[in-house]
Amino acid sequence: MSLVDNADYEVFRRKVLALTGIDLGLYKSQQMQRRIGSLMERVGVSTFAAYGDLLGRDRAELDRFCDYITINVSEFFRNPEKFDELEREILPELLARSRNLNIWSAGCSNGAEIYSVAMILQEIAPRGYHRLLGTDIDTGILSKALAGVYGPQDVRNVSAARMAKYFKADGESYVLSPEIRSKVQFKMHNLLSDPFERGFDLIICRNVVIYFTDEAKQDLYGKFWESLKDDGVLFIGGTETILNAKDIGFAPMASFFYKKVPVRKEVGVG
Repeated sequence: MSLVDNADYEVFRRKVLALTGIDLGLYKSQQMQRRIGSLMERVGVSTFAAYGDLLGRDRAELDRFCDYITINVSEFFRNPEKFDELEREILPELLARSRNLNIWSAGCSNGAEIYSVAMILQEIAPRGYHRLLGTDIDTGILSKALAGVYGPQDVRNVSAARMAKYFKADGESYVLSPEIRSKVQFKMHNLLSDPFERGFDLIICRNVVIYFTDEAKQDLYGKFWESLKDDGVLFIGGTETILNAKDIGFAPMASFFYKKVPVRKEVGVG
């Protein structure tokens, strides 16, 4: 892009930060500009300045913008083989250390993945007093998570037994049982700016950081390390890898699962 376009985008970035709390500077610039460009074409504006003005006066368009750039894609038991591994190996190992687990789904989207964990725990550790937390920056998608109503694509990996046990058909939709919904707490949280809680046994953050800059990713993984208990587990998405996991303080357990090493190397020192 030209220097004029870059300056235009920088003004737009500051306006979005003021309107939403989302810092586009922490996302890969070219990829994010392409995504935003498709939204601009849809509403018939040709400059970031004009689009920023539109977002400032049109709440519905601002909501559509937030929903689109935060990439709300999720489904139950996404990558079923990894959830099988979670059920057979990861969760039993965590339960062997604590019968009551503290689990966070960061960037939870429509809640499908944290609800998947709730189903598993209901079956393998029903007597535990587990805390299951789902957070997302998009309050609209959190409302959908709370409602617990899903389409056929969302539940395509749910077994017939679990469908019968935990869902009720309603036309072309499937309503999650109140029992499972009651096990999960949802709240708004910005991964790039809000403080993190600590003391988690498991953090799930899958296919959320793919548009973040490398610097933002490293900062985020470091914060996840601090938020986990010693030997806690980070579960990431199938499109992601932590290239310098050892430097951050993680030991790979299996594909997409990383265990917190209690003492980590200081990155960028010496």
